[in-house]
Amino acid sequence: MRRLFPVTDETAAPTASAGTSGDGPGAAREGGGREWSPAELAAAYAYPEPEPGGRRQPWLRANMVSTLDGAAQHEGRSQPISSPADMRVFGTLRALADVVLVGAETVRQEGYRPARARAGFAAAREAAGQGPAAAIAVVSASLDLDFSLPLFTSPLVPTLILTGTAAPPDRVAAAESAGARVVTAGEGAGVDPARAVRELAELGSTRLLTEGGPRLLGQLVAAGVLDELCLTVAPMLVAGDAQRIAGGPSVTLPRRFTLKAMLEEDGFLFTRYARS
Repeated sequence: MRRLFPVTDETAAPTASAGTSGDGPGAAREGGGREWSPAELAAAYAYPEPEPGGRRQPWLRANMVSTLDGAAQHEGRSQPISSPADMRVFGTLRALADVVLVGAETVRQEGYRPARARAGFAAAREAAGQGPAAAIAVVSASLDLDFSLPLFTSPLVPTLILTGTAAPPDRVAAAESAGARVVTAGEGAGVDPARAVRELAELGSTRLLTEGGPRLLGQLVAAGVLDELCLTVAPMLVAGDAQRIAGGPSVTLPRRFTLKAMLEEDGFLFTRYARS
């Protein structure tokens, strides 16, 4: 992993000798750089600190991957366009979050499992007053979900379901029987993104992460509640008609985000943008 931006004295400094081998922290990697430790990745992706004496405000970041030609998936899944470094960033972002927000279709397509405890982050989570792992919060109007999956039957932290007031009562009952916590975050059938953020904050979850899918991310963008985008750019071309990272409703005017950081490993770019 190499830092390309912001430029610092460390950016241009050699990070590993040519003769180093293996996969440890000092190991040389193709294209230069080395594998960063969990602490280094956590520092690079730290959530904003609250003002002195102030409450921590909700901060919603998205983590997505896209090919050079804009595809967020290949054959319906993001895994084929990912990489080992991308998965390390993925694990770091989960380890820093209180809650991972995800759409129901992504849960079905990607075979979502509960977030797991990561030994490299255990002490930091305890010091931050966080549980052993992030909770998964599924956004679903219909609650058309398989409640026999490990996401509901064996999470370290109970799974949340964000839904509207018109959610089918029998599905709500089934979700609660499976151990999930159902949170009303919208009137009628849908979920209001701004209300979802508020409801999660009321539960004490302010370090928020969404992994999409594209329809949910599009709704969050359109509602103006996304604070940060961590976008992995994969050095691949897939063509076809794959979705972009965000879809659905359009915004009146494009929203400007500012580049905060850019890392690189094996040709993959790891960018971090925050709202201007």
